[in-house]
Amino acid sequence: MSDQKQPPQHQNKQPGDEHQMQPEPEFIRASYRGTDKLKGKVAIITGGDSGIGRAVAIHYAREGADCVLAYLDEERDAEDTRALVEAEGQQCMLIHGDVGDPAFCREIVDKTLDRCGKLNILVNNAAEQHDWDDVTEIPDDQLQRTFQTNIFSHFYMAKAALPHMGEGDTIIATSSINAFKGNPTLIDYTATKGAIQGLVRSLATSLVDKGIRVNAVAPGPVWTPLIPASFPEDKVEKFGGQVPMDRAGQPSEMGPAYVYLASEESSYMTGQTLHLNGGVVLNT
Repeated sequence: MSDQKQPPQHQNKQPGDEHQMQPEPEFIRASYRGTDKLKGKVAIITGGDSGIGRAVAIHYAREGADCVLAYLDEERDAEDTRALVEAEGQQCMLIHGDVGDPAFCREIVDKTLDRCGKLNILVNNAAEQHDWDDVTEIPDDQLQRTFQTNIFSHFYMAKAALPHMGEGDTIIATSSINAFKGNPTLIDYTATKGAIQGLVRSLATSLVDKGIRVNAVAPGPVWTPLIPASFPEDKVEKFGGQVPMDRAGQPSEMGPAYVYLASEESSYMTGQTLHLNGGVVLNT
């Protein structure tokens, strides 16, 4: 992968638009060959329109899974991702709404069952983040909003999905390197990612007797729409320089980890986290 930095840029709304990024992220490598690891499976992916969610959807499709993508309001990105999934020969359903609303989370599961008849993989990936230097300046409504999107949605989706999942099915959460090292300007975001770690470990223990596995991926800096939507231009330009590899990761480098966690190759793994972070060594 190139170690070239991205040019300065900023978007004025979250979670951001992938088609406006320069350069656009790489969502799957041309060299990636599917081997039917997920053939016949049905996956729900929140935040599935772009970034890591798009990469997961396309990798899953190449492995034989149908995908249901929940997204907020990024219509063009969502339609582009659906076209990419369908180009892999798999079905793709789009559902737009706010995963911070428990009723919408129930709607996602209900529509998935109506359309696909089953649910095997739940990827809780949707998130938002806001850059603040001072915790006392974080608005109360933003604090609540960040928790609604980033952690409450994991509970809402799990509560709706689990009655329809069984042995061999999986739940995968997108965590963050920040849950393990902290971040001085992403305080509320980092707190939600720490909560995700606790949820993954507890839920994995709770569900182990049912044969449902729960794991997480903790990315480091990854080039997704959330980055120009969260940070000013100067931070975007330097993004990725804080890790030993001295670059941001690409969503294409995250997708295969989600395939592994959803497939039977990871059958002896639950309650764990994969760290894809550009070489940062963590005490986990």
